[in-house]
Amino acid sequence: MAAPPRGNTGNSCYFITTSTFQKRSLFQTERMARLFLEVLFHYRQQGKYLLHEFVVMPDHFHLLINPAVTVERALQLIKGGFSYRARKELGVSCEVWQASFYDRRVRDVSEYCAFREYIHLNPAKKRLVVAVEEYSTAPRVQGLSWTASLSG
Repeated sequence: MAAPPRGNTGNSCYFITTSTFQKRSLFQTERMARLFLEVLFHYRQQGKYLLHEFVVMPDHFHLLINPAVTVERALQLIKGGFSYRARKELGVSCEVWQASFYDRRVRDVSEYCAFREYIHLNPAKKRLVVAVEEYSTAPRVQGLSWTASLSG
C-alpha cells in the first residue's frame, strides 16, 4: 500500500528525519559529512527551503525546515543531490538512503522549540560528544525566527 501524499500546508515548518540505507554510518567520515552539508546549503541557497536547524549524525539527519516546494521534493533534492555527488565525486557505489522519511508539521511555538532542542541535544544524547558544542555538524542557523517562518 502506497503512503498517502504529504503535500505542504501553506508555509508550514516541518521536522524531518531520514536514515542511511541499513543505518550505515556514512557520515562518520568528514568527507561524506562535508559533502552532505554542501548539498544541504546548495538547495537552501537556491530557495528550495528555509533551514531553521539541522544535525547530521553518523547514520541519519534531522532537519527543521519550511519547504518552498513539497516536503517530498525537498527530500528528493537533498537525498538525490547527495547520492549523485557521492557517486560522482567520492566513488560511492552502494545504496545510500532508506526509501522513506519521517516528517511532522510543526503546529506551534512550543513544538518548534522542542524540535530545536531535540536536534541540538541529539549528538550528546547518542554519546557522540560530551558537550553539544563539540559536534562539528550541528551548527545553529542564525537569524531565523519562528515568527519569520510563519509570515514568509
